[in-house]
Amino acid sequence: MTSPQTPQTSDDATAVNLGSRLRRARKRLKLSLRELARRLNVSPSFLSQIENGKSQPSVATLYSMAQMLQVSVDSLFETDEEDGEPTDDMDLEEGESEAMRDGASLLDDADPSRQAEEDLHDPARAYELGSSRQLWQDAKRTGLLSVTSPGDRTRLVMDTGVIWEQLATNTVHQLDFIEIVYPPGASSTNDERMLRHNGYEYGYLLEGELEVTFGFDTFTLHAGQSLGFNSTVPHLFRNQGTVPARGIWFVHHDHD
Repeated sequence: MTSPQTPQTSDDATAVNLGSRLRRARKRLKLSLRELARRLNVSPSFLSQIENGKSQPSVATLYSMAQMLQVSVDSLFETDEEDGEPTDDMDLEEGESEAMRDGASLLDDADPSRQAEEDLHDPARAYELGSSRQLWQDAKRTGLLSVTSPGDRTRLVMDTGVIWEQLATNTVHQLDFIEIVYPPGASSTNDERMLRHNGYEYGYLLEGELEVTFGFDTFTLHAGQSLGFNSTVPHLFRNQGTVPARGIWFVHHDHD
């Protein structure tokens, strides 16, 4: 008798989507799995499991992968329908005809949302149109506005148990606006090594406590407290308490 299949959860689906996006980014740079694993100082088998959605990276590994693959962390939250990239089953990067490109260009030129975007960048025109529902819908479609509901937000679950939930999408991929959750015992990395990356972080803790190591200093961030810091300084977050630590994080990535 065949045992019933375990239904795929939304977190499982997100892991698969994350892995496929990372794999496409790697192939776009013509990096082999083994070479990227060497640069990340992880095993090729572990990297393969991440790309296939069977394992999740830690916060540190995800930041390292995003930086090496020249993609933003914010773009990794996007679903396959949103990211605009071809899936492995339909790779359009190779063999794409000039006619296909020209056709795509014509469709872009005919897109009415382009006019909406121009209108929104023109204060006089925007005032004239007022707060029409169509303009609001066009703004969402062109990426000028992002409204998300709790049940529609994309989550990334790390191998250390840390959860990132995207609070708003944006077209400026140097920015991340996320809710973070550190369950009891969770840490930014699974080996207690500190991480560093380009940019700045700003956080506001809503619930629980979060132990923060910043350079040579360690302190506890309590609910209601906030912080901001240069992310190039080695840092580490840990939840040493008995309840989840939940906060709102804003990360600006400097790729210069």
